[in-house]
Amino acid sequence: MNKSVKELQEQFRQLRLAETAEELPQLLREAEKTSWTYLEFLESLTAFELAKREAKSIERRMKWARFPYVKTLQEFKVEEQTSLSERQLAQLREFNWLEQRFNLILLGPPGVGKTFLAIGLGIEAIQRGFHVSFVTMGELMRLLKTEEFVHKSKVQTKRIEAADLVIIDDLMYMAMDQREANLFFQLVNHLYERSSIILTSNKSPDQWSELMGDQGITTAILDRLLHRVEVLHMDGDSYRMKHRQHVFSAKV
Repeated sequence: MNKSVKELQEQFRQLRLAETAEELPQLLREAEKTSWTYLEFLESLTAFELAKREAKSIERRMKWARFPYVKTLQEFKVEEQTSLSERQLAQLREFNWLEQRFNLILLGPPGVGKTFLAIGLGIEAIQRGFHVSFVTMGELMRLLKTEEFVHKSKVQTKRIEAADLVIIDDLMYMAMDQREANLFFQLVNHLYERSSIILTSNKSPDQWSELMGDQGITTAILDRLLHRVEVLHMDGDSYRMKHRQHVFSAKV
């Protein structure tokens, strides 16, 4: 029954426990040093493997989310938002709304932090075990229109449809034709009560029909999006302008 450490490591790899195989010599040294019981040693082995698997899962889900940049909620300056309190942000971070399939609509002019907040919530949702997908409205239209004949578009669309949280950035930034409005309705209808959606837009829902050009489709989309929703009207000065960087240093 006596086996070398290298033999045990190879058996761990055969069991697809590669991370634990690499860590095994260190765990054995720690066990000898602190006189672990058999149970304590097994607990350390399983805890190490589970932690590594969770870290890899988060890394994979972050890659699939396709965030344009990484900004966490710790970096979000809620004090600069008169429309969002610390208490409300704390409630959002509990993610009860996500578990209950509520949608969030973040409205406001460019630069006030809508996308920042959406990404921060998305990253934290991933850390809580949810699957998240981020897409701009322009990119979403491209994916929906090409998924039938472009494999990459089909794969990305399937990931959006399977996500627990879908973030659609810059909704209604530009007008849609009837085909685009129909494709968007089909996606919203698929996600309805299966997933939560965060929408960012500089136009309120009562203006969307002007850009979709079809009152019937607009009504059907709004009916599903607004059934269970929280709307945040974000205001204040542009975050980008307040925190802009300069080429030239200030004169002394």
